[in-house]
Amino acid sequence: MATIYYTGCTLDGFIATDDHSLDWLTSRDIDQEGPMAYPAFRERLGACVMGATTWQWILDHDDDPWGPLPTWVLTHRTFPEAPASVNFAQGDVRRVHAEMTEAADGKDLWVVGGGDLVGQLHDAGLLDEVWIQYAPVTVGSGAPVLPRHVELRLEEVARNRDFMCGRYAVVR
Repeated sequence: MATIYYTGCTLDGFIATDDHSLDWLTSRDIDQEGPMAYPAFRERLGACVMGATTWQWILDHDDDPWGPLPTWVLTHRTFPEAPASVNFAQGDVRRVHAEMTEAADGKDLWVVGGGDLVGQLHDAGLLDEVWIQYAPVTVGSGAPVLPRHVELRLEEVARNRDFMCGRYAVVR
């Protein structure tokens, strides 16, 4: 079991624009059966965690927000009723990580989105890997892929059509 931050990123290091747009990502060509693509990654997962901004983006852009994957949203906000698989939580990421680990039953945990949540998991020693699919675009500003200093070791590189994909281990 590993806790993995899996995301797309612009060449200049952003996962979303200042107005939370992902148009730069969704307009790119990727082989869903190719290396490091989401469908195969999804099969590894037993649970996931995200912040409030990511959950709000899902609510705003997905007619069927989320599925059966046990999900934790760390937030102080109030959201409308969510699917039974979604848990809203506050506080220490260690407690939430322990709950996710139990629910995942030996499968991997996915950190969705990014931002401060990834940093909190890293700071607590709970982040194991970072998988980034780099898109051939720059946006100039927005939400950074990693909000603080994190040492990584490159483990794997692949090309998937428009994307340069990298899998990194977190150096402790």
